[in-house]
Amino acid sequence: MATNIVLLPGDGIGPEVTAVAKEVLVTVGRQYSLDLNLESHDIGGVAVDRHGVPLPDSTRRACEQADAVFLGAVGGPKWADVPVHNRPEQGLLGLRSALGVFANLRPVELHSELVDLSPLRPERLRGVDMVVVRELTGGIYFGAKKEGDDRAFDACEYTREEIERVTRVACHIAQERGGRLVSVDKANVLATSRLWRNTVSRVCRQEFPNVQLEHLLVDAAAMHLLSRPADFDVILTENMFGDILTDEASMLAGSLGLLPSASLAGLNGPGLYEPIHGSAPDIAGQNIANPVGAILSIAMMLRHSLAAPKPAAAIDQAVVSVLASGARTRDIAAPGEQGLDTDVFGAKVIEALSG
Repeated sequence: MATNIVLLPGDGIGPEVTAVAKEVLVTVGRQYSLDLNLESHDIGGVAVDRHGVPLPDSTRRACEQADAVFLGAVGGPKWADVPVHNRPEQGLLGLRSALGVFANLRPVELHSELVDLSPLRPERLRGVDMVVVRELTGGIYFGAKKEGDDRAFDACEYTREEIERVTRVACHIAQERGGRLVSVDKANVLATSRLWRNTVSRVCRQEFPNVQLEHLLVDAAAMHLLSRPADFDVILTENMFGDILTDEASMLAGSLGLLPSASLAGLNGPGLYEPIHGSAPDIAGQNIANPVGAILSIAMMLRHSLAAPKPAAAIDQAVVSVLASGARTRDIAAPGEQGLDTDVFGAKVIEALSG
C-alpha cells in the first residue's frame, strides 16, 4: 500500500524549499523502493487568496488522511490587513489542531564546518547536539483572551494529561540519546509551571527512572543555552517558553535556514514536518533560500512517521557531505562569496544521495 504524503508549499519561500524537499524525497523513495503517493494542497495566504480561508476543508481532509504532512511556510505582509481569524497563521494553528499534534521536536546539531556562523565563540559550541521538545497545543497561546484599550489578558492553562503526554515523548527521546532531560518552567511564579514541574517529576520518577531529570527556570535556561549549550541533551518545555527558547537555540547553528522540526501526535503515526524558518517574503521568488531545514525535515518525516531510518540517515549524511564540501547558500556563505541558489544546493544533495 502506498504511503500518502501531503505537501503544503504555502507562502513566501515555502514553495521554493518545498520543491527541493520533494525532489529529495522522490530520490530516496526511488533508491529505497518506497511506495510514495505525493499530493500538494493550499494553506496560509495562498489559500486565503484562492479559497477565502487559510485552511480549506479539502486541505484539512487530505492532511487528516495522510501518513505525513510537509509544510513549507505561511504568512507575509500581504495579508497583514486580513481579519485576525482569517490570517495565514490561523491555517497552521488549525492544521495542528486537526492533526492532534502536541509535541514539537526541534533538533539542534552543529556542523563543525559552520561553527563560525554562530555569534558564540567556537569553544562554547563544541559538542552541541540537543533536541528541544515543546508542548504545542496548550498554554497561553490557546487560553481565553480579552483585548481592550485599557485592559487585556491572555490566560495560561494546562492540564495534567497534557503535561504527561508530552513528558513521555521527551523521556522516550532522552532514553534514545544521552539519558538526560532538562525541564524548563517558571515554577517560582506561575501556578501552571508548578503543575508542570510536579507532573514532569512524577512521570519521570514512576515511568522513566533511568532518565536523569533536571529542572531549570526559564530565565536560567535562556542564559545557560548561551553559556553552556553543549551540556544540554533533551529540553522539555511548555508552549510559549518553547517558542522563545527554540528560536534562541537556532542561533547556535547560525541560521534559521539550517534547522528542521517535527510536530507529532506521539512517538509514531502522522506528523507535521517543516523547517523552522518563516516565509521570508523579502527573498521570496529569488531562488536564494536555504533548503537545508526543509531537507532535514524530510529526514525527520522518514524517521518518525514512515519508519524508514535508513533513507533518513542517508539524507542526513548527504547534507553533511555537501556542507563539508564547502557548498553554501547565500545566508551561510563567507563574506564576499555569492552562495549557491536554492535549486543548485538541492541538486548537490541529490547528487550526494545518488553517488
